[in-house]
Amino acid sequence: MSTLPRNPQTATKSAQPRYGRMDLGLEHVASGIARAKDWLLGKQHPDGYWCGELEADVMLEADYIFMHTLLGTGDAGKMQRALNEILRHQNEDGGWSQFPGGPSNINYGVKSYLALKLMGWSAEHPLLVKAREWILANGGVVECNTFTKIYLCALGQYEYDAVPAVPPEIVLFPNWFYFNIYEISSWSRGILVPLSIIYANKPFKKIAPEQGIDELFVGGRANANLHLRWDKKRLFGWRNFFLALDRLMHWAERIHIRPLRKIAIKKAEKWMLARFEKSDGLGAIYPAMLNSIVAMRVLGYSLDDPQMIRAMDEFEKLGIDCPEGEPEYPTPTFRMQPCFPPVWDTAQVVSALGEAGLSKTDPRLLKAADWLLSKEVRHKGDWAEKVKNVEPGGWYFEFNNEFYPDVDDTGEVLLALNCVDNPRERYQHEVCQRALNWIWAMQCKNGGWAAFDKDNTKTIFQYIPFADHNAMLDPPTVDITGRMLEMLAQYGFTRDDKRVEKAIQFVLKEQSPDGSWFGRWGVNYLYGTFLVLRGLEAIGMWSHEPCILQATEWIRMMQNSDGGWGETCGTYDDELQKGIGPSTPSQTAWALLGLLAGGDSRSDSVAKGVRWLIDRQHEDGSWDELVPGRNGESYYTGTGFPRVFYLGYHLYKQYFPLLALTTYKRAMERETA
Repeated sequence: MSTLPRNPQTATKSAQPRYGRMDLGLEHVASGIARAKDWLLGKQHPDGYWCGELEADVMLEADYIFMHTLLGTGDAGKMQRALNEILRHQNEDGGWSQFPGGPSNINYGVKSYLALKLMGWSAEHPLLVKAREWILANGGVVECNTFTKIYLCALGQYEYDAVPAVPPEIVLFPNWFYFNIYEISSWSRGILVPLSIIYANKPFKKIAPEQGIDELFVGGRANANLHLRWDKKRLFGWRNFFLALDRLMHWAERIHIRPLRKIAIKKAEKWMLARFEKSDGLGAIYPAMLNSIVAMRVLGYSLDDPQMIRAMDEFEKLGIDCPEGEPEYPTPTFRMQPCFPPVWDTAQVVSALGEAGLSKTDPRLLKAADWLLSKEVRHKGDWAEKVKNVEPGGWYFEFNNEFYPDVDDTGEVLLALNCVDNPRERYQHEVCQRALNWIWAMQCKNGGWAAFDKDNTKTIFQYIPFADHNAMLDPPTVDITGRMLEMLAQYGFTRDDKRVEKAIQFVLKEQSPDGSWFGRWGVNYLYGTFLVLRGLEAIGMWSHEPCILQATEWIRMMQNSDGGWGETCGTYDDELQKGIGPSTPSQTAWALLGLLAGGDSRSDSVAKGVRWLIDRQHEDGSWDELVPGRNGESYYTGTGFPRVFYLGYHLYKQYFPLLALTTYKRAMERETA
């Protein structure tokens, strides 16, 4: 750890209080910056990119065991180590959480319990007894969502007639129809199309009675009401309308009234296979990849079919195998990542290193820039179904995912490329211009930007019975819009541009009464607030505007007594907990970046926050975000889907603190210049 003195009486002169705060002395900050830069540069891949681990929850390991059990595939050793990973994360109450330190969740509990049973564990094992008690106390299997129930059906542990229908006929709806697959989020699209094939074919594999989970039904499976419940408060509401429609579809299936089923399955198959091309699996994300593998098997693809081999290989690449264990947890484990984040991590690292003073012609930055340029999207994907007559441009998140570029990655890559003087300047300029044109075309009608689609906001779809995973839409968000404002300012756009002003007005309308902004893609209000403040500063908004003053005051109010900031994923469920949580390096950095963008560089809050980062930096230049007493688990500060799925980006705790320290140092130098 840093040797920066903590006691003012033993501090150096430069660390004595000044202007009512503790001045750290820029030599300590500069040292921290240098070590952080060296650590990150040491992690660069020989090809030029950075890619940190992307950690998620135990549902990935549970589904891994489920899939290989269903298909009769898989490596027995990996599956056993995946089971160890599940056990690693079991809570004291017997359940499993969506994020480290969070409350137990019914879907995670049921899937993890089933995985243990499939691997031969007895229902009388003390850990399963404890898990079962929690599951039954929280409603049992019937409280799970549709995705979980359909997986259970495939192993005979639930009834297909009782789960919400996922009819493949949805792929036949034309784009002008109010409901079509391009009106739902891209990630739900990738999950649901292969899932509709699975649902239509209703696969079934008989498992041994002792592997079943009948004991997880309150009152017994025979007495359980397996169907979704009607909304008794709103008898004529949308939920009941869609539930009635769902029952009608089930009735039609039972008497074989499904004239378009074969055509729909064929089109769904064609849609799915087309998106295997130029991609590391369907959507390059875990759930879509898993569903596509199962879908191909139920369609009759053999395990040695080239498409199946490739899909399985891409899926297995997401695994991290630790047969010898790890320092924080010596038990052998195997865990799955939801996807790879190389474009995102590389762009963020290049931006941070560029801000930290690394030369624009440094060979390492040039190599990273060339790698990013090689990942430019040149193919029209799903976004083009609604955005016509626009040349492809932009970037995706993963190694290869040509059908799904996203606005957030594209904006961050443009920020990164602005930090590099590439010898191929003309080519880079052309690439950036295409990306800017694409970003403008993706601006939503309210002025904001979403991630993958434009104006994906039809809230009625959230009432569809199979939409109970709460991730059907991709609406414009202030965190992405804030990043776009920051990027656009660097490329010469100002408030004189009506499109920029429209984006600013969208952001201002979304500000909470307490001054904060919601964070859709990071946890949570600290993330949203810092990105908006960075964007407003870059575009030239005066730091004494009431919206800015209110936001910075909110950040200061949320500071922990130790000088850092933190916020848990639980704030998505309880807004009263916003800005509250154990201090973490990434979230402390966000808070500092927000304050500095809002014109606050001299307050005690800023000084204490900088000191917190310096004090907790390791000698090698890194930081950690370990949860005390949780077997090496780290706090999650990334968001997949609010209230559903959270992420631990292992490099967040490295490049965001570097950016914060650099921004602070430059602010101090400007004041003393």
